[in-house]
Amino acid sequence: MPRSLQHRARRLHRLLVPLAAAPLLLTAASGSLYSLLLEQGVDAFWLLKIHTGRFGPLNLQPYYSILLGIFTLVVILSGLSLWFSRPRRA
Repeated sequence: MPRSLQHRARRLHRLLVPLAAAPLLLTAASGSLYSLLLEQGVDAFWLLKIHTGRFGPLNLQPYYSILLGIFTLVVILSGLSLWFSRPRRA
């Protein structure tokens, strides 16, 4: 891969990863916190709503799983493309 193209790919990866990781981390954190609170006898149903993609008036529940899957694939494929395009060292 030419250097300028590889540089652009790295910049794109640096842009995509935080955008894709934010909903993934939010889902993981809200699901884990909901489980911990439920074990303590606290039913924080609002965490379950966030976990499933319902953000107040913005309801992404029908699409949230698909979006998370697409975001995961984007991050994986972007990272793999950078990894396999590294220059070989002698």
